[in-house]
Amino acid sequence: MTQTTAETLQYRFDGPEHAPVLVLGPSLGTTWHMWDRQVPELSRTWRVFRYDLPGHGGAPAEPAASVGELTGRLLGVLDELGVQRFGYAGCSLGGAIGAELALRHPHRVAALALIASSPRFGTADEFRQRGVIVRTNGMDPMAASAPGRWFTQTFAAAQPAIVEWAVQMVRTTDPGCYIAACEALAAFDVRPELGRIAAETLVVVGAEDQVTGPADARTLVAGIPDARLALVPGASHLAPVEQPAAVTDLLVRHFTGAWQDTSTTLLAPVPPLAQPLAPVPEAAVPVPQPEAVAPAPADGARLDPYDPGLKVRREVMGEAYVDEALADADELTGDFQELLTRYAWGEVWTREGLDRRMRSAITLTALVAQGRQESLAAHLRAALRNGLTPAEIREVLLQTAVYCGVPAAHAAFETAREVVRQETTPQP
Repeated sequence: MTQTTAETLQYRFDGPEHAPVLVLGPSLGTTWHMWDRQVPELSRTWRVFRYDLPGHGGAPAEPAASVGELTGRLLGVLDELGVQRFGYAGCSLGGAIGAELALRHPHRVAALALIASSPRFGTADEFRQRGVIVRTNGMDPMAASAPGRWFTQTFAAAQPAIVEWAVQMVRTTDPGCYIAACEALAAFDVRPELGRIAAETLVVVGAEDQVTGPADARTLVAGIPDARLALVPGASHLAPVEQPAAVTDLLVRHFTGAWQDTSTTLLAPVPPLAQPLAPVPEAAVPVPQPEAVAPAPADGARLDPYDPGLKVRREVMGEAYVDEALADADELTGDFQELLTRYAWGEVWTREGLDRRMRSAITLTALVAQGRQESLAAHLRAALRNGLTPAEIREVLLQTAVYCGVPAAHAAFETAREVVRQETTPQP
């Protein structure tokens, strides 16, 4: 039966009513139907709970700003249903939610499976550019590129109906919710915390996954105590769809053998696979250690704005741009970079009086008025990242033509045309 709650998570149950609950989490751009091939087998033993992300599969389009918020919504639904302890298997973004659950609510997770997942997904710049592309062109570019990210070429050629299903699934996703999910993944990074995951964990990765491939899987396994790795041949990112039997078998064996209730094993262990899941030594991949936390300021003292400023600067200008600026700093310019980060970004851009869209519009106007073409391109990219559309940027520049002069606006339009072309053209 399908249900929708006020928390914007659409969900359904399959399997015996009084069986232990196994939650299946979807990937970005998919619906719970990505697990259709696993449900018949899993629901023999477990009460399978599947959910749709906000704006996916017809679920209410109420965006969630972070992986933590998505996790909170899921727990809210499970609390309403009286589900306190459960197994969890998640793919990609669904895996990020699983890691968040295991870290923040360890008593709730009986056992964990992370599929096509990572402690940090790509770079923040990549996901924020996805948001720019969707804001400008709608979901069609993401839909067209999904099969190439999700499936091997062999599978895509042999299964055109499934490829078309994938395209339509992405195309019908709410753009605002997709952009919010991209922002959530851009900010997600649990690499320093992996050692605190206590649930018995299986990490599954497609051998040909180009999105979160074997290197990401090994980082998870090296960081999570006693985690095991399973490599699925002939699979890319959506391994549960591309190799359903292999993934189903891995999940059955993992949750049967690993999932223990507080008082008794729920099911007896099964014989090992012919090729056992191989543990990866922690030394194989270095995992960053948590940074030292600065002591709280004394009463009446101000927090140093440098770290908040650096965070906002990276989010607005892009990690690559900021990394290059900081790396290029030397004895002469280093203090200036620190001044920019601490005061321009930490004191002004972090204020709550204006949102980032408005701040970008003001910044573009000021740069055009002063003829600062050398900085305009970077801030045009920042404006797109902050949510301004090309149409809105056009209106800002038309306004500058009236109040700052036509020659300055003409040069700005030429710069803007090239930046918008670069930033909003989907990658092949």
